This record gives sequence, structure tokens and C-alpha cells, in this order.
Amino acid sequence: MADTIHNFHIPVMGTGHSIDTPIRLAHLGITSVISIIDDILLERLRKYYTAQYNLPFERIPVKEEDGRAKRITAYLDMVHDIVEMKMDRVRSLPFFEKNEKTRYFELLPDTSSLKKAYQDLMATKPGELREKFAHELSQRMRPGGIDVNIMVKVDRIDMDKHGKPLGEGFSDAKAALRGFAKSKLESAMVFSAGINQSLYGYMTKYQDFYRNHEGEIKKKIILKVSDFRSAMIQGRYMAKKGLEISEFRIESGLNCGGHAFASPGHLLPILLQDFKDKRKELGTQFQPIIKRFYDKMGLNYPENLEHHPEITVQGGIGNHGEVQRLEKDFGMDRTGWASPFLLVPEATPIDSPTRMQLMNSTDDTLYLSGASPLGVPFNNLKDSGSERWSKERYLKGKPGSPCPKGFLVSNTEFTEKPICTASTEYMTQKLAQIESEYAPGEEKDEAVNKVLAKACLCEHLGSGALISLGIAPAKRSPQAICPGPNLSWFNRNYSLEEMVDQIYGRGKELLSPDRPHMFAKEIQLYVDHFRSLIHDAIDTPKTYPSLHAFYDNMTKGFEYCKSIAKSVSYPGENLPSLSEAIEKQGTRLEEIYQNFKARINSEVTA
Repeated sequence: MADTIHNFHIPVMGTGHSIDTPIRLAHLGITSVISIIDDILLERLRKYYTAQYNLPFERIPVKEEDGRAKRITAYLDMVHDIVEMKMDRVRSLPFFEKNEKTRYFELLPDTSSLKKAYQDLMATKPGELREKFAHELSQRMRPGGIDVNIMVKVDRIDMDKHGKPLGEGFSDAKAALRGFAKSKLESAMVFSAGINQSLYGYMTKYQDFYRNHEGEIKKKIILKVSDFRSAMIQGRYMAKKGLEISEFRIESGLNCGGHAFASPGHLLPILLQDFKDKRKELGTQFQPIIKRFYDKMGLNYPENLEHHPEITVQGGIGNHGEVQRLEKDFGMDRTGWASPFLLVPEATPIDSPTRMQLMNSTDDTLYLSGASPLGVPFNNLKDSGSERWSKERYLKGKPGSPCPKGFLVSNTEFTEKPICTASTEYMTQKLAQIESEYAPGEEKDEAVNKVLAKACLCEHLGSGALISLGIAPAKRSPQAICPGPNLSWFNRNYSLEEMVDQIYGRGKELLSPDRPHMFAKEIQLYVDHFRSLIHDAIDTPKTYPSLHAFYDNMTKGFEYCKSIAKSVSYPGENLPSLSEAIEKQGTRLEEIYQNFKARINSEVTA
């Protein structure tokens, strides 16, 4: 493992919940991820932060040529400059005082070589040698990464000022990638939400994604993957274009925030073990292909370089005992912590009422919803500002959103041009269709509720940041937020030190000992999901084989988790809850499956 500053990162959270986290925390060595889907939101924050730091600002008009990419570049360049400014200031601070420099080192994990050097300095007597050590240590300080995220499925073709398509190079994802590629950042692009070969091919236009004469890659690639097979497919495709993956980021399919891309019943421990057993292939399989590309293109590839991508994991982690399980038993290089940082005001821009709702959240108020216009299950908060706004619109006879940004347009059920399923245009027509085709009753109500569940995520996921920074008034900015179910066990605002100590196993444990193990919670979520899949599969026999496979995968996962439950606990791990989940949810799974089989048999004999 590389000698990284910290052993965790803060993943992307919605369009707005980590949008300025690097400005807040990168000077303390903490890496975080910005969503660059919403260039309009980025522009509004750029105007705000340039004023805060006395930097020049020139507005980039919405319809300016290549304006989306330019706005993204301008925001990322500003974040880069602010972080460098803050980092230089921290480096210049004296040692042996309570200040941000001391804080930088005290936050580090106890295993860090940088922290060991700091502790050695603290033990050194005053004099010329200590001054030399202090200068050298200051020079070794560096900020956390300013990484960015693109959901590769969000790839609408942009229009010119006359409403005509601009061409493939101006799709939302490609323009966002171009904005990052042209920025000052030396960081990583995180690709999530599937595969987009056209987008991956577009990266070849930018030298920063390749090794330079010193053998360094200025802009690295991180792939968020669901399983080892997906990692191999995407890694091999990129290798043929000479592109290296610096990190494969594994996320629990359901025990996470934001969109939930559930696996076909493969539990996280099974997936992690697969990566552990085969991780050498991620280097040995791709590197020869990459070298051939460099040779073909006449590029210099460093001699004797052995590239081994890092593997990290995120989704539902709650304490250091679980971190140790992931790092020591499964060989994970780092962990990702997202939702808990929603309750760290120093780290994330959340409006106060929403943060209060998060503090009081429960398993019932944090739920998997149908709010996303992408048609993917979406982790949501009940009675959010967004939900209240949507209900009020419906009661006033104006269901849905005016769709001011249109990043998630995809539906052509009623129109030739794609529109968003959360828009007023779509909802009005869909509700009228339901009214004409359904008789009053439970089935009609279910169909209506499914339509009304869609939310304007493009706009609402950024509102919390705008409100908290005083950029927009709360009454005109409905707030959506997408925490994972793990957040129900965090119940107040936390300092940055408290949360970092929770990750590293220092200080007082923040969570109740009754909190179920992350693997136990995932089991329950997957059984719930299986029940939903069966409910939705009524009268659709084509889905039956996949449901049988889902059940088989779950039973294999249960057997594997039994061995974990019988192992020795790491401090803070609630392994008894894993045994309980296997027994209770195993019984549930079997009952659901047997009822499903009985229904199939009755359909056959009918």
C-alpha cells in the first residue's frame, strides 16, 4: 500500500453535499470527491467562494460555447487555488502551538510515517537540529486529493442556443470529463454507475491520463465497480487504450447512500474475498496490454514498473473494528466514509433543518425510494424539503418539476424529445393515462404513487449547499438528501476530530453497541430487496430465472458469513449481530422463496 496521508476518503455525496468538502478539509490532508454533473451549481459556488477568498470572478454564460466544460474547469481551478493557498498558510505556521498545523498531524492515523516523524520532532530538544527537522517536515506536508466524480449514465447530448444537438463530444459526461482534463488538478476521476465505452474512449484525447516523461500520471482513474468481473471487463477495455486504473472502488450494493446498484444477491464479503483472491490479476492482466499501447504510440513506459491498482471499499462502515476486518481480513487498502460526514458541519454543506432531520433519523425515515428519474433505487430521507415541495405541487394541480436543468432526461413515452420522469410535462401526461386506464382501487393508487415518487434530483440535491452558504433562500430551494441506512445510528453533530477518531479507533466510541454489524445490515437489506423483486415480478415469467439465481447467491453468501460470525471479533465489532441476522434473515429468505415457488407452481397448473 502507498504511504497515503489518510487511510480513508470521503466519497461523493449527491451533487451538492461534498461539493466544497476539499475547500473545507483538503488542507488537513483529507481526500474527498466532488460531483461535477451540475455545472450550473458549480458556477454559483464559484461566484460565492471567489468573493470569500478575494479571487477574480467572470461569469461564464449558460449558452457560451463549450460553457459546461469551461464552468467545470473554472470551479476546479478555483478549488485548486484555494486549497494551495490554505496549504501554504498551514505549512508556514509554527510547530509546538495549538493551530491548524498541529491539527493536521494529530488527525493522521497512528500508523502514518508522517505522524511518526511529527512525534519524533515533538520529542527533539530545541536547537539547530530541531529547526532542520521542522523545516523538512513542513515540506513533506501535502493536501488531500481533490477528486471528481462522473455518473457515466448521465450523458445527455447538449444543445446549442438554437436548440440543435451539438454532437457527441458535447454530451454531459464528455463535457464534464473535458472540464476536468483541462483543469489544474493533479487528482483522480471517479467513474460510477456503469460502463460508458464512448466516454472511456474520449479520455485518449488528453495526455494527462497517461504517464509523462517522469513516469507520473497527472490525472488518475478510479473505477467504482460492483464485482471482480466488472473490474476486469472495464480494466481490459481501458488497457487497450493505454489507460491505467489507479484504484478499484467497491461499494455495497444496498448499504450505501445515493443510488443503490444492487448486485444479483452477491453479498459484500463474497465480493471482497473474490477481489482478495484475484487481485494480482488486476496488474498482471492489464500491464502487458498497456505497454503494447505505449510501444505502438511511440510513448515511453517506465522500465521495471510494476503497477498494482489499489482496492478500496465503502458502504455502511461504522467503526474501527469493521475497518480492521476490511483491511486485515480482505486486504482493502483504504475505506470510504460518506453518510457519517453529513453530521460533521465542518466537512459538508447541509442546511440546518435537514441536518436536524438526519440527527433524528431512524430505520423507517431512511428508506430506499423510487425518487430517481434514472429508474434506479435511491436512498432517501422521508419528509425532506423535496418531498414536501412535491406533495404541495401535486395538491395545487401542478405535479412534478419545471425541469430547469434536465440532466436526467431519458423518457420518450409521450414525446419525441427525451424528457425527465420527474418533470411536470411527463407527470401530467402519465397521471392522465393512469386516470383513463385504471379503475379506482389499490392498483391505481400504486401506479399514481410510483409516478409521484420521482423527484427533481438535478435541482434539489444541490439546495442544501446553497442554503447553508446563504446563496439561496430555503423557501425557494427544496432540499433532497441521500444518506445511507447506517446514518440512523449517528444522532448528533460531530466534530471532525470525533469522526476521524471513530474511523481510527481512537477516543470514545460514538455508536451504540446494539448497532448491527455492517455485514448484518446488508443481509437484511438484501432480503428486503429480494422480497421487492418478487413483488414486482408478478406475471413476468422472464424474470423468474434471475430470481432463482438471486436466491442461490444469497444462500452462498449466508454460508460464507457464518465463518466470519464464528471468527474472533476485532474491538468494537458486533459479530453476534451477524449470527442473529443469518438465522433470522435466513428464515425470512426461505419463506419468501418457498412462497414464490408455490406461486410459480400454481401458475403452471392453472
